[in-house]
Amino acid sequence: DICTKKVYGDFCLKFDFRLTEAANSGVKYFFDETANKGTCEEYQVLDAAHPDSTKGRDGNRRVAALYDLMPANAEKVLRPLGAWNSGMIVSKGRHVEHWLNGVKVLAYERGDEKFREALKKTKWGGAKFSADGPWGEAEEGHILLQDHEDRVSYRNLIVEVP
Repeated sequence: DICTKKVYGDFCLKFDFRLTEAANSGVKYFFDETANKGTCEEYQVLDAAHPDSTKGRDGNRRVAALYDLMPANAEKVLRPLGAWNSGMIVSKGRHVEHWLNGVKVLAYERGDEKFREALKKTKWGGAKFSADGPWGEAEEGHILLQDHEDRVSYRNLIVEVP
């Protein structure tokens, strides 16, 4: 994994990514390795041929989804394998947006009723993750590029802060 040294709360992360067949990665945000067993929110970066893409519910493990919580329905704007895609995560207070190739594909409020209901259906909704405070509601954390040992390329990573 590659992790920022700084922590961020309100931010706009812009990045380009390129997938290969069945590749799996992700961009994690509000990451703190000492909290919630190192789990946190994740912008899913995944090829549809990867076995994990059909797990979960309603596409919440497909590209640009909030991994395992909320689907992004981004397949129509995803470019083909080998092509560069532009992702963006915008976080302001509790409001978060996932963008793909200039299209907002997901918006949610961290900690609201819809978020907490989705969380209950995941592996992070149990008591073992609540000892460090409500999962997914940290005020700040690191940004991390996840390595699953698949071939995924990233470039043009820019973090803007207000």
